[in-house]
Amino acid sequence: MVESYVGTERRLEPERASAAFIAVYALAYLGLWVALLTPVVVSLAVRVQQIDPDGKEGSLALVTGVGALLALVANPFFGHLSDRTTSRFGMRRPWLVGGALAGTLGLAVVSLAQDVPVLLLGWCLAQAGLNAVLATLTALLPDQVPTAQRGRVSGLLGMAMSAAIVLGTFLAQALQNSSFWMFMAPGLVGMVPALLLAAMLRDRRLEPGSQPRYDVREFARGFWVNPVRHPDFGWAWLSRFLLFMGVATLLTYQAYYLTDRLHVPEGEVARLVFVATLVQTAFVVAGSNASGWLSDRLGRRKIFVLSSAVVFGLGLLVIGLAGSFSTFLVGMVLTGLGQGVYLAVDLALVADVLPNRETDAGKDLGVFNIANAMPQSLAPAIAPVFLAVGGGGNYSVLFGAAAAFAVVGALSIQPVRRVR
Repeated sequence: MVESYVGTERRLEPERASAAFIAVYALAYLGLWVALLTPVVVSLAVRVQQIDPDGKEGSLALVTGVGALLALVANPFFGHLSDRTTSRFGMRRPWLVGGALAGTLGLAVVSLAQDVPVLLLGWCLAQAGLNAVLATLTALLPDQVPTAQRGRVSGLLGMAMSAAIVLGTFLAQALQNSSFWMFMAPGLVGMVPALLLAAMLRDRRLEPGSQPRYDVREFARGFWVNPVRHPDFGWAWLSRFLLFMGVATLLTYQAYYLTDRLHVPEGEVARLVFVATLVQTAFVVAGSNASGWLSDRLGRRKIFVLSSAVVFGLGLLVIGLAGSFSTFLVGMVLTGLGQGVYLAVDLALVADVLPNRETDAGKDLGVFNIANAMPQSLAPAIAPVFLAVGGGGNYSVLFGAAAAFAVVGALSIQPVRRVR
């Protein structure tokens, strides 16, 4: 650790991260999202249909709904615990290893389940374990990467979700004849680099007895950061939440948009969604890497977050007004570019404005991750209000509202003061 200053505030900065650490860290982050998103996008629906073909819709809603709720709680919970861990193995390593093993075991239970209750139990275990890994990996950014490198490192992390969807979909299609490997292959893709990262991690160690007693009050504190006392963090949280309202709307309704608005035959929807996702991901990757590097070089974050959210919103408007699949793809290009730049630089920005980086990074970033997870449940709940305008099926209003969320999210980053 070395000392640095933000204004008159003294901080401990981690030493420069090596290329080897960055590579394994990025692989672990990508693998985590492959393990977590592949079931959500493909495998769970297939497995539920195999177990409960007559009630698959209700069973899938139950499993994914309970899993999403658990993820909302597990991420800040395990992040907070990792901040308080005084193990001789370090403060983050136990949760990285334990979470990877528990998550993989949960996926194994899902793959072998013969009824919905056992499948639900396995998915809850997988969500708890994998979100422990996610909380730990997110906390490693301020722990292990100095400010001068955070843009380019978070650029690599920013493309992980989109790349994971493409890789996970490919794995699920290639292994669709084996229920076991359809879950276990993504699980191993997540577990192996996580264990490798744990082995090479120069983890911080806290002295036994140095942390406050973990009681009900401390538990509750793990889910809250006061936005009045820490306004920069609050504005960054709000910005991410609003941007992800747009992301969740697009992910949830793009297939229905193709059938209902563009009149694509049902047999073509899966192929066209894959094509659109592939195109979008290419621009996520390009935008994420370039903007992260440039952000570090210029020493600026806010202009990238602001402009990228506006570009993302513009892409949603193009999609909402599209009359052909070609125009739809133009919108996906814009959303991919905007999302890539935003996710890369915004993660670096929030790492720079953490209220208590030395003591509460895991907890605070866990709270920040709620801004990613909550829109996945909230966006589908409020979407029917916009779709119902003018008699129903109004996707122009729906995507227009999603674009407005994104633009307001862009403006919400302006009041942040501690980052340029």
